[in-house]
Amino acid sequence: MLEKICVLLCLSSASAQQLCTTDASDGYKVRLSINTALGDQAYVWNENEMFLFRATLAFAMRSYSGGQEYDVSNIVVCDETPRVSFWFVVKSLLNSSHLVDKSDVEEAVRKSRNRINSAFLLTDKTLEFVGIPPTLASSVNPDNPQWLIVFGVIMGAVSAGIIVLLVTSAVQKKRKKNKKSGDEDVEEEARVKTMENGTASDGVYNVSFSDDGPITQM
Repeated sequence: MLEKICVLLCLSSASAQQLCTTDASDGYKVRLSINTALGDQAYVWNENEMFLFRATLAFAMRSYSGGQEYDVSNIVVCDETPRVSFWFVVKSLLNSSHLVDKSDVEEAVRKSRNRINSAFLLTDKTLEFVGIPPTLASSVNPDNPQWLIVFGVIMGAVSAGIIVLLVTSAVQKKRKKNKKSGDEDVEEEARVKTMENGTASDGVYNVSFSDDGPITQM
């Protein structure tokens, strides 16, 4: 019985390796630059890291397919090199002798690319799926059109200028009014002082300078 199980496992492994080959039509090559990305904090790529990679690919396939139960066994890896590069294919759930279409694998990877990168502390440049373009952050579209924002800024500046002009004019008018009132007060004060000192001559007759002598009675 044990011999039969070993034979089945060997046949299954051999069949899987036949599905995953270099330049497989439905496969992808992966290159990792761990040392370049992490420097002195770089980790060693080993079987545990490969298991994590296969698990993240299974997660990506589950997320893309709407919850279909892909497992680590569905992710087949081959042609691994010490510089950390390898090929992988994804076996179909319905028939393990068939592979998932390459376009579906690509969409699954693109959908979960950030999660895959985060699992290995890498980026699109240091964890490269050859043939799958790096993901780009979606551009942020403002709620209002750009022309409306520019128009609002211009109108705000114009309104501020008008307010400053009105305030400046009002202040200048007030200063002129206060100055005129002050000048009138000074003139009035000077006229009053002149009257009090008896130096005003308008309408005042001084008899001491009259040429008419006193009228003497005969």
